[in-house]
Amino acid sequence: MKTLGIDIGSRNTKILIFDVEHRQIAYYAWQTTDINPISSVEALLQQAELATGIKIQQISAIAVTGYGRKLYKNANRILSEISCHAAGSLFYYPTAKTVIDIGGQDSKIICLSDEGKVLDFVMNDKCAAGTGRFLEMTAIRLGVDVSQLSDMAKEADKELTLNSTCVVFAESEIIGMMADNQSAANIVRSVHRSIAKRIFSQMSALNHHPPYVFTGGVAQNPDLTWCLEAELNSSLLLPPEPEITGALGAAILANK
Repeated sequence: MKTLGIDIGSRNTKILIFDVEHRQIAYYAWQTTDINPISSVEALLQQAELATGIKIQQISAIAVTGYGRKLYKNANRILSEISCHAAGSLFYYPTAKTVIDIGGQDSKIICLSDEGKVLDFVMNDKCAAGTGRFLEMTAIRLGVDVSQLSDMAKEADKELTLNSTCVVFAESEIIGMMADNQSAANIVRSVHRSIAKRIFSQMSALNHHPPYVFTGGVAQNPDLTWCLEAELNSSLLLPPEPEITGALGAAILANK
């Protein structure tokens, strides 16, 4: 029996086929979310059928999550991002107590019980300062790809401080740093530290404990991960593909 998880995110749409009997991932893929999110889902499902031979009719249950979850009408279940990221994280790390998810437009902190139940959570979807959008803006300003930021930051040799908690004002600060001839490496490191501090501040509203799991596309940035570990004074557990954690959780919960 196979289930399908769909995560329609603000930046990327992800799908994942889960083999229930063998408790393993059979297939996954993602692409940038189109202006019509459903067209992204349909394109990914076509790719999945070509790659695996599995037709949508052979899927026993479908669950959808993400900001565009209510747009998809063929799902058996519509699930919150909180429950899906919790389930996806627990698949890899059954003893996880806190999930930190940083996506393109929002961030979520989820506290879990010893039994894996969601105890509490906080979510920021109003400000881009603690999200991937901040990294994208920084990359655009520096004229590089966002995937280059982590390696650039490793060359940092001076601590710069971003005082603004708003991306709009932080962008002005970055422009000022560039005008002062500060190195790109030091600027990027200051952005990573700013995001880490923002997330840590967000977590102060919760009674959080390790082990911490870091999910979402931003978790693929090793230098930011290091900055967040420094704020937490604790190591972070990263799933093999952090960006598909929500889709994985949706697939796991699809037939519950």
